[in-house]
Amino acid sequence: MYFLTKDLYFPPVEEASPEGIIAIGGDLSIERLLLAYRSGIFPWFEDDEHIMWWAPEERMVLLFEDLRITKSMRNVFNKEEFKVTFNKDFRAVITNCQVIKREGQNGTWITEDMVEAYCKLHELGYAKSVEVWQNEELVGGLYGVDLGHIFCGESMFSKVSNASKVAFITLAQKLQKANYRLIDCQVYNDHLASLGCVEIDREDFMMILNY
Repeated sequence: MYFLTKDLYFPPVEEASPEGIIAIGGDLSIERLLLAYRSGIFPWFEDDEHIMWWAPEERMVLLFEDLRITKSMRNVFNKEEFKVTFNKDFRAVITNCQVIKREGQNGTWITEDMVEAYCKLHELGYAKSVEVWQNEELVGGLYGVDLGHIFCGESMFSKVSNASKVAFITLAQKLQKANYRLIDCQVYNDHLASLGCVEIDREDFMMILNY
């Protein structure tokens, strides 16, 4: 496990621990964050911890041909009860992701420093958001880092049923039309699996990332 210094450097992802930790420390500067994502690495830590950088052996991704839209979700889209926008209110999306209560989690991994760092990434055009509105109220959304051929999803939130699914499906369809390779969802969860996301080997992920 590598302890970062002020130098902008990450070791090869193959050197990650069995848990997937590749490095500890460093900072959340724009340069380091971009180097991390372009190297197949992402930050994930809690407020009272050192910054931890991850490159897990299995990577949860959406391959667009696997996108799963159930009959009930098609009905949701057909009802047109939601309005979807892109990059209209990035800070509101990441803030909602930060405070939303999640089953099985006591707190959040989106620290205040992370909020500010990703808002800076957004201002520079690297971090993007999807907003879902219902009756002019923000009820769901997601954000991530856009590498131009891969979208690195970071977090999503939903205040009403299906709102985050609407955000994810709409983004996936938009990226597929733009010839992106995949959406990186980082680690497994049941919600992502229900949308068609699958785990692939780190080696396969890196080949797609570096293509």
